[in-house]
Amino acid sequence: MRKKSMRFFCFPLAQKTTLLLLTACLLVLTFPVSAFQQQDRTIKGKVTDENNAPLANVSVSLQGSNRSVMTDEAGNFEITVPSKKAVLQFTSVGYVLKEVSVGNQSSLNVALSLQSKQLSDVVVTGYGRSSKRNITGSITSISSENFNQVVTGSPTQLLQGKVPGLNITRSGDPNVRPTVILRGPSTLRDGANEPLYVIDGVPGASLELVAPTDIVSIDVLKDASSTAIYGSRAANGVIMITTRRAKQGHTMLSYNPYVAIETVSNKIDMLSGDELRDYLAKNGQTLLSQYNDSGVNTNWQDEVMRTGISHNHNLAFNGSQGNALFGASINYFDNQGIVKNSNLKRIVARGNLENKFFNERLKLGVSLTNSTTKKEDVDQGALFGNMLTYMPTVSVRRPDGSFTEDFSRGGYLNPVGILANNVLESKEEKTLLTGLAEVKILKGLIYTLSISGQKEQTTRNVYNNVYSGQAVGANGRAYRGSYENTKQVIESFFNYDKSFGRHNIKLLGGYSWQQDRIGDGFGVSTQGYTNDLLTFYNMYVSNPFIVGNIKFDTAVISTLRLISYYGRINYQFDDKYLIQVSLRNDGSSAFGKNNRWGYFPAVSAGWRITQESFMSNQRIFDDLKLRAGYGVSGNSLGFDAFTSIVRYSSGGRFYLNGQYPTGLLPVQNENPDLKWESTAMTNIGLDFAVLNNRLSGSIDYYIKNTSDLIYNYPVSTTQYFVNRLTANVGKVRNTGIEVSLNATPVTTKDFNWNTSLNFAHNKNEVVSLANDKFPALTSIPNAYLGGKGQSGNWSQVIMEGQPLGTFSLWHYMGKNDAGTSTFLTADGKTIASQPLTSDYYIAGNAQPKLMFGWNNTFTYKNFDLNFFLRGVTGNKILNNTLAQLNSPADSKNNNIPQFTKGEAFTDNIAYLTSDRFLEDGTYLRMDNATLGYTLKTKVKAISRLRFYVSGNNLFTITDYRGIDPEINIGGLTPGIDAKNFYPKTRSFIIGANIMF
Repeated sequence: MRKKSMRFFCFPLAQKTTLLLLTACLLVLTFPVSAFQQQDRTIKGKVTDENNAPLANVSVSLQGSNRSVMTDEAGNFEITVPSKKAVLQFTSVGYVLKEVSVGNQSSLNVALSLQSKQLSDVVVTGYGRSSKRNITGSITSISSENFNQVVTGSPTQLLQGKVPGLNITRSGDPNVRPTVILRGPSTLRDGANEPLYVIDGVPGASLELVAPTDIVSIDVLKDASSTAIYGSRAANGVIMITTRRAKQGHTMLSYNPYVAIETVSNKIDMLSGDELRDYLAKNGQTLLSQYNDSGVNTNWQDEVMRTGISHNHNLAFNGSQGNALFGASINYFDNQGIVKNSNLKRIVARGNLENKFFNERLKLGVSLTNSTTKKEDVDQGALFGNMLTYMPTVSVRRPDGSFTEDFSRGGYLNPVGILANNVLESKEEKTLLTGLAEVKILKGLIYTLSISGQKEQTTRNVYNNVYSGQAVGANGRAYRGSYENTKQVIESFFNYDKSFGRHNIKLLGGYSWQQDRIGDGFGVSTQGYTNDLLTFYNMYVSNPFIVGNIKFDTAVISTLRLISYYGRINYQFDDKYLIQVSLRNDGSSAFGKNNRWGYFPAVSAGWRITQESFMSNQRIFDDLKLRAGYGVSGNSLGFDAFTSIVRYSSGGRFYLNGQYPTGLLPVQNENPDLKWESTAMTNIGLDFAVLNNRLSGSIDYYIKNTSDLIYNYPVSTTQYFVNRLTANVGKVRNTGIEVSLNATPVTTKDFNWNTSLNFAHNKNEVVSLANDKFPALTSIPNAYLGGKGQSGNWSQVIMEGQPLGTFSLWHYMGKNDAGTSTFLTADGKTIASQPLTSDYYIAGNAQPKLMFGWNNTFTYKNFDLNFFLRGVTGNKILNNTLAQLNSPADSKNNNIPQFTKGEAFTDNIAYLTSDRFLEDGTYLRMDNATLGYTLKTKVKAISRLRFYVSGNNLFTITDYRGIDPEINIGGLTPGIDAKNFYPKTRSFIIGANIMF
């Protein structure tokens, strides 16, 4: 019954539905077939890039048909489509294909993304940012993912080997910053080859104020067209450091710890006690009685060195709330040196807050960074020499517990006693406070004001106790010094960005003010303590024998000011043609009153060839850009407020009213014409990408001419107070080529291989050392290394036509029949005695012909493996350490290296510094290898959990006989290995990256 009732209930509805369907069918049959065909519609639109610039020659095609059109010069297109379900495809060389459903739309605005991420990456430039595709200068950007995984407190070491043309030489000493030279040395002043560092827009900020883990990217501005916007400080290049900041709508908490074990990578192979006794016996000699300690074999290198345990912890938080962005981080770094008593501990705390007001037209920000560094050190000059030469035949201590010492020899000191009896400590407190205001005045017009203040407080303490061989008879000697330096910087500038049609223009205009005040403090030393309990504290309890035992530092307070006006124009036409013009006017109080202001212009251009219509059908290049630029920048490093004026100091006494007061004498001449060194650089570059961006790279050629070199020029005292004058006198030229390649040879679902190579060749030449006013100087001897009978001899010469670091040495001719070293004289004779300085010849130079680096990253599912090789070739190293140790006749008083076992005991000139000890500096180093694993966790709070193990300086292939071939090539004496060289380390790291 229920089933029938259902049928009954449904039947009337079925009848009605059937009637309607039949009626509809009849109506359809009466219509012509053409009624089903909808009319074609016209779709108009515009195609732009990620920066809203119009894109020409973009192919717009109807999916599933042969219908297509091209965008015009303004990026506009017009195409007909048959239905609402039509799908349009947009394709262009170098951009990601994009598909858009038409739907009911009659107009479309489409933005295409670059296929190569490298082209769309944001590059930090002076007072702004730009995408890499629009850069016309030579800039290399390294992101945090590609940093070296190293034990370091210096950000520069993160870049070692990664930037073509950038030479970074590190020491094993945790308290020494790496030396950095970009595109060759170009000054005659020590410490003046360093690039300008700009941290989060603050020029000249201290590197100790930023923890490497807090850095998100580093941009290296290499050519003058990029650096000239920083004027008189940018001749050595500019390194822009950007730290991690919060992003809108994103909250992140991260913890990045690591622990490292560091060991000595290499030692100088010295004789053991038994080997020394055997060497002397074979040569008919015996140990002096005071050095015969009954068969003892003391390895002094092992006694003063250790395995260093270092660790680093970085905790960071970034977040946002409404229009507010905030972040904070704290970094603790403890780097234990491999030499006992050497250590660095640093805490860096950062906080920043940013907020937007008035409908986001006003942005205010403030950031505060504080760095506290504690250093423990040793007297390296005394330690390393004695570590090698102290007799291995004596014990560290005598039976009574005292150190085995022989103070009568003066400077011959027990290495362990040097560590135990001397304390060297320092503390550096640095604070940087920065305030930022950014106002959007009109559409595209932004005003930025940045005010920063940096304060450095440095305290240094030294104590030589009553047993110290460096303060014999002083009954304890103490030194304390405390100095404060301040830096204030104001940057005020406008940025204007406007696009119209196929044109885009960016304008920059600004004002900069900087004041550096240094040397505010004092230092004093005293001696004569009743005991060593207080060390350098409470100096008033000392009891100096005479007033002269109390000495004060000759500290001088100086204030240096820099005022600048600058402007820049960037013009872009049709996304093809790029032009940049900049000018900076700098005034500095460091220079002569006649030359305090200078102009630093720059111009560069770029041509994006792949955007041309004639390239639209080619399938070789995904990107091809030609760059060219010229600019002038300056170098004012190493000067204070008194460099160009007459300076006086105490000297001599005179009679006055029965008294003999100390007089004042001039010690520095005035030079009202002194100005900064100027570097004019021409750069031509080519950027390219092929094989669907699987292979990309750049090639740069540069000519770098530095003029007005500043040097202490010898002058006549009939015309000047003293015999030296700081003046602009010379020229240096660097020319080179840099190549950078990036490739993805293999990419699959689970496996990926990325590799990058970089090469750099630089040729350095001293063009001149004189000018019309100072014509006499043609060469400057330097590198006075000393040694027995060689105190007045030099080892290098700065000479016109030669590179900086040119070695000037005697030519070694081998051994004669008696086993004595022989040398070639200037007149062609071979002699078995010490030659004259007139017998020197040009023996080679310290500048490498080629620097290279090769980085590889492999990823397989959750595993990642990275290894990095780097090296140099074509340079010479003077192994002066080996030369000074190679003294067979001294083996009764000093230890000798294994090398000397092959020398005749009677060869009393084997130690002479000659080209016998000038060695090939070529090396290939496995700099880093890191294996990581990213753990997939079910804990929702953890967004990333990665563990890794890493090894640094795993092996080095070289023929160099010293501790390490990586020798500093900066300053006036590059490429010299002396006995104060802190050994390199080999480190193994275990760490984690945890993100919440």
